Amino acid sequence: MKKLIVLIVLLLGIALDSLGQNKQLQIMSYNVRHCAGMDMVVDYDRTASVIVQQQPDVVALQELDSMTGRSGHRDQIGELALRTGYHPIFGAAIEFDGGQYGVGILTREMPVSTKRIPLPGEEPRVLSVVELEDYVIACTHLDLDEAQRMASVPLIVEEAQRWQKLFLLAGDWNDTPDSELIKTMTQYFTVLSDNEATYPADKPNECIDYVAVFNGRAEAIDSHVIDEPEASDHRPLVVWVRLR
Repeated sequence: MKKLIVLIVLLLGIALDSLGQNKQLQIMSYNVRHCAGMDMVVDYDRTASVIVQQQPDVVALQELDSMTGRSGHRDQIGELALRTGYHPIFGAAIEFDGGQYGVGILTREMPVSTKRIPLPGEEPRVLSVVELEDYVIACTHLDLDEAQRMASVPLIVEEAQRWQKLFLLAGDWNDTPDSELIKTMTQYFTVLSDNEATYPADKPNECIDYVAVFNGRAEAIDSHVIDEPEASDHRPLVVWVRLR
């Protein structure tokens, strides 16, 4: 009887391990420029349609307004959630124009927990962290100044080290693949996205948007930049990930 129980436990372990190894995610990172396209028109339907057409599991969004005068006192991530059916999480970085400005995450599944971690910047930045059942997704938009970007790295690594779950990081890092920032980040993170240009949207020639995983606990199945030249000044980045 004991041998039978041991065998069942082993078989269950193998089955669960196999399921875990085969779990796949589609992650989108998109700097939406407060939903203003290359024509500078704020159009929530246009931005949301980019997400709906792709149907990712999670979306890391940068440059979102919340209740600002510039955006007509609208909750932008709420507007996108309404149009996509995703769960919205907003991470405020600064007070701006009567409201707030920062980053956001949209998730298909209900979040387990959320947190917001301030990051340095000449314009203060933020790391928005969302825990889901099997993994953690974090979103950030790093500063334009190199010293401030570099100062953010230990804070991001410290947060990633807190989690037992797989930790994914996506966003606009404002630096190129050959930069000191990326060299430093790759001491801790594996970049899952290809070095495909994402900016500017009409004629992209710079790779500054990334998806990465802490301690290499996932692998990229595919990565590409969506051919969307109008909805924002960045093109959306999509990565298919297999969890380890």
